[in-house]
Amino acid sequence: MLLTIPPPGGGYTRGIMSNLSNLPDHAAIDLLRGLVAEHGVAMVASFYDTLLEDEEARKFLSHSVVHSRLSASLLGWLAALFDSDDIRTSPALRDQQKMIGEVHARIKIPIHLVMQGAMAIKSQCAAILAAGKDGATAITALQLAHDRIDTALMLMSQAYLADTTARARLDEAYRLFSLDQDVSTEKEAQKANLMEWSQKTLFSLLRGQSEDGLARLSDSSFGLWLRHRASFMFEKSAIFQDLLSETQRIDRLLLPQLEADGRSNRQPDILAELQAAVGRGSLLLNELFQSLTAMESGRDPLTRALNRRFLPAILGREIAFANESGSGLCVILLDVDHFKQINDRFGHQTGDLVLRQVAQIVMDHVRPSDFVFRYGGEEFLIVLNETGLAQAHDVADRIRLALQDSRINAGVEAESLTVTASLGIAEHRGHPDQKYLIKTADDALYAAKTKGRNCIVVASTA
Repeated sequence: MLLTIPPPGGGYTRGIMSNLSNLPDHAAIDLLRGLVAEHGVAMVASFYDTLLEDEEARKFLSHSVVHSRLSASLLGWLAALFDSDDIRTSPALRDQQKMIGEVHARIKIPIHLVMQGAMAIKSQCAAILAAGKDGATAITALQLAHDRIDTALMLMSQAYLADTTARARLDEAYRLFSLDQDVSTEKEAQKANLMEWSQKTLFSLLRGQSEDGLARLSDSSFGLWLRHRASFMFEKSAIFQDLLSETQRIDRLLLPQLEADGRSNRQPDILAELQAAVGRGSLLLNELFQSLTAMESGRDPLTRALNRRFLPAILGREIAFANESGSGLCVILLDVDHFKQINDRFGHQTGDLVLRQVAQIVMDHVRPSDFVFRYGGEEFLIVLNETGLAQAHDVADRIRLALQDSRINAGVEAESLTVTASLGIAEHRGHPDQKYLIKTADDALYAAKTKGRNCIVVASTA
């Protein structure tokens, strides 16, 4: 795939093209075909060499899968663009450019970086054609190349803008709704998590600290929620920033002082400061939730899992967080085995009851900081943040066993069901496109179903 930029001005190009319209286009196209065949690899290299000089671009292009696929895709893109089909009249070529623009929007590649690469391609074309002996045909070929590249970039940019705008709207909508719990329930749960951490810290001090020292608030359930859930819900809130600062002050200042001072005379004063900081955190939580309006549309009405429409916003942010922090990220794709047979035998009403109970079992076996989506039909997608592959496998196995061992209320008199599920796990390994991660999990899920169902398959790390 190419990278996306808005089209440079094309008026000068179109003017020269109209003046040279009497020259044979088929000869210019043949010249461009030969140019790609002979110099295409060098042109692609020039494109990426230009981008890799920029520190920001290296962040997007360092992953080996991205780099190898992009190079091959860019070469194919040039060959298709410089062929006999005119991009302005070819639906397939136009659709291709729109798809590329959407991919770039997902990856969030800055537009100005792509502009540098496109300029490098145009410069390469001009230098190669000028060194030849084709005269007027070379001029026509160069203008034809510029015209087609500009048209492609215009289509990409339109798709890029539309996709980026839609994602921004989803991000904003997600911040306004209360995730998969009621606001009051979520608030009380997080206040309880904060108090639980505070009590554990005090008991640790009374018993004498462990070799590992005091547990940091940022590593607790409350800390995970703050980073992954609250940052979405309250990102633009000054109160959220105050709560984040209070948490950092506890971890970076008060706890190290307690660890260093031990049972010195200063400890009671520091403990009083710690209790006051926790109290301020609890008050800030109350203020945050008072400003939050629940939006029930954020949940799937049947299962109460998250609505799939919020998946791009959430998973995109989790991938960015994992890349920046170096933390783990895994996704699990779960499919209820033989669900069609349940619908066929008992009816869709029973099928709905089964799905509702399956969703509850899944949500009972993940952390408050994780995300459970109804992905479609009888499929659920689970996003496990700050989680390595071994831990994700443990979560998947607990869910699988819980489903296997549960008796599902089928709504039929004196009858209950046992259901199983197949699960595919994929670990994020740096690829910036969320669809790549989901596709990897989907391939693993397919392998699990092929293997006989009621099992887990971990995606290949190759």
